[in-house]
Amino acid sequence: MTNEEAVAEEIERLRVGDTAPGLRQLALTLAAQMDGPEGPTAKANAARELRAVLEDLRRLAPVEQETDRVDELAKKREDGRVRARRA
Repeated sequence: MTNEEAVAEEIERLRVGDTAPGLRQLALTLAAQMDGPEGPTAKANAARELRAVLEDLRRLAPVEQETDRVDELAKKREDGRVRARRA
């Protein structure tokens, strides 16, 4: 997998491409530079900038709420209480 493909996949997973299209494009451009024929100094500079851009994109990502079986049961119980109060 190329750097550009990996970055595109991460941006897709984070769901921030539409929120920050400029940062998205910058990240993809920097990743493409890292995949290109440039020398090690240019690649190191691109990597440093890419890391900073990806940090910014991660901060923009929506926070996912993880739920487990206990959370689901608690919600069902609370929903049942609300329905019982209305009855």
